[in-house]
Amino acid sequence: MAIPVYCLNTASSFDIWKLENILLSPPPPRPTFTCGGNITGDTGVIGSQGYPGVYPPNTKCVWRITVPEGKVVVLSFRFIDLESDNLCRYDYVDVYSGHANGQRLGRFCGTFKPGALVSTGNKMLLQMVSDANTAGSGFLAVFSAAHPHERGDQYCGGRLDKPSGTFKTPNWPEKDYPAGVTCSWHIVAPKNQIIEVKFEKFDVERDNYCRYDHVSIFNGAEINDAKRIGKYCGDSPPAPVFSEGNQLLIQFLSDLSLTADGFIGHYKFRPKKFPTTTIPPTTTTQPVTTRPIPLKYSVALCQQKCKRRGTLESNYCSSNFVITGTVITAVMRGGSMYATVSIINVYKEGTLAIQQAGKTMSTKIIILCKKCPFVRRGLNYIFMGQVDEEGRGKIAPQHFVMAFKTKNQKVLSVLKNKRC
Repeated sequence: MAIPVYCLNTASSFDIWKLENILLSPPPPRPTFTCGGNITGDTGVIGSQGYPGVYPPNTKCVWRITVPEGKVVVLSFRFIDLESDNLCRYDYVDVYSGHANGQRLGRFCGTFKPGALVSTGNKMLLQMVSDANTAGSGFLAVFSAAHPHERGDQYCGGRLDKPSGTFKTPNWPEKDYPAGVTCSWHIVAPKNQIIEVKFEKFDVERDNYCRYDHVSIFNGAEINDAKRIGKYCGDSPPAPVFSEGNQLLIQFLSDLSLTADGFIGHYKFRPKKFPTTTIPPTTTTQPVTTRPIPLKYSVALCQQKCKRRGTLESNYCSSNFVITGTVITAVMRGGSMYATVSIINVYKEGTLAIQQAGKTMSTKIIILCKKCPFVRRGLNYIFMGQVDEEGRGKIAPQHFVMAFKTKNQKVLSVLKNKRC
C-alpha cells in the first residue's frame, strides 16, 4: 500500500515568513536634525532643526562644514520652506564661504531653491535664523567635496582686480546658461577709484519680481540687502551701474528650472569725484532748474528746524523729482540716511536714476539729515527733492516729504499734467 507524501511549498512559506517580519519590524529610524553642529567629510546631509517638522521660533543655528584640504564645498538645497519675505528679513538661511569672516554666498527664504553654492576653500558655514512668528518645514541640503574648477561649465565667478574686464554666464554665447548655478564676481578697484558696470547683452528668465533667475549687484564685498544696488532679470540690459566705493559684488543665480541665453557684461575703473562746494538749496522764488544740485550733509544744514513747508502744489515745480514709494531699506551713515525706495508711481522723473527689474522699479534716496524728515522702513511716502550728479535723490530739511495716502493720487495726477 502506497503511503501518500504531502510536499510543503517551502519557497512560499519562506516568502510569507519574510513578509511577516518586514511588516512586524519597526521602520528604519529617520535622521534627526539638530540645531547646528560641526560636520566633516566628503559628503553629508544638513537639515533644519526638527525637519521635516516645523522649525522652532526664536532660534539661531550654525552648521560648519569642512571637507578635505585642497577641495571646495558644493552645497545644493533639496527642499526649502521658510517664512517668505522679499528681503528675507525674518526667517532665513545665510550661506558663507569659510567659517569666520567669509564672503556671504547668499541669503534664502520662502520656497525658492537656489542653484549650487560653491565655497572658495574647504570650509562653508550655514546659519539659519527664525523670529517669533510664521514658520515652515525648514530646509534640507546636501554637500559634497569637489576639486576647484572641476565643475566645468557649472563653475563661474571670481575676483576681478584689473582696470577693466568682462564677466559672463556659463556657456555664453554658445548655449543657454545651465540650471542650478550661482556665480559671484568680486570686483576690487584701487581705493581712490569707483567701478562702472555695463551689460552688453542680457537675457535672464523673466519674472515680475525676479524671484527665480536673477542678477544682483551690491556695493562692497558681500551680499547685503542694505547695500544692494539692484536686482535684474528679463531681456532688457540694466542701465549702467556705478559703485559708491572701490568694491562691487555681482551675483548671478539660476534655479533648477527654466534657463535663457544669459549675459555678458563689462566693467572698468573710474576716478572718484569729490564734491568741492555746496550750493544753497533752491526755493520756489528761484528759477526752476533740472540741473543736478550737489547738496551734501553739514551740521549747519541739520540744525534747521524740521518742519514741512508749503503744499504739494507749491513744491511740485521747484523739485527735480516727484515720486511715491515704499521705503524698503534704510541705512545710517554719518549724519545721513541712505534709503532704497520701491516706486509706486513717478510723477516727475528729471535725472533721477531708476532701476527696473521686470515691472518693479526702485531708486536710491539720501536723506541728508537722518532725522529730518524721518522715514520708516515699510511705509509709503511722497518724495519731492533734488537729484545729485550720480542720479540719486537728495532730501534736505526744506524739501517736501509726507506720508502717502490714496487720496493724494488725484492731486499728483493733476500736477503731473501741469506746465511748470
